[in-house]
Amino acid sequence: MSTDAPQNDMPEMPELTIGSDAVEATDAAPAVARVAPTIRGKVDRFGVCWGTGRRKTAVARVRVKDGSGQITVNGRPMTQYFPLITDQHAVLAVLKATSMLEKVEVIIQVEGGGSTGQSGACKLGIARALQAKNPELHPILTEGSYLTRDDRKVERKKYGHKKARRSFQFSKR
Repeated sequence: MSTDAPQNDMPEMPELTIGSDAVEATDAAPAVARVAPTIRGKVDRFGVCWGTGRRKTAVARVRVKDGSGQITVNGRPMTQYFPLITDQHAVLAVLKATSMLEKVEVIIQVEGGGSTGQSGACKLGIARALQAKNPELHPILTEGSYLTRDDRKVERKKYGHKKARRSFQFSKR
């Protein structure tokens, strides 16, 4: 037995340092590699970018090319086709966020659904076409959630109910 070692049966406890391991781990952690974004739009041989947008039952086929900022929906100006201001803002939101409002010409063919569904489909189609035109716009488009499809649809009517969830009035007597 050595005389300089303590005669203690207790195991030696490590020194308590709260949070010191976490700081060291973040400094030594490697950078996370980002996955390349999926581009759903297409660019044809003439330099025209195509994007398809869907919302509820509406489908919009969007063509984006360099131009003066004119927006045409089914052969009519956008303000004439979408008389509601909210629908106009939905279509213009993507172009304003990317500051491409006066730089590109947008031609849209949309069918199905109502005005709100059609404007939402146009918004997604424009975002996909702009991403195909310039992939560097991807962070701006994802931050505003313009590339996310809104998959909500009308719920079906159920048997024994008046509507999708509304039941007939219950009479106790």
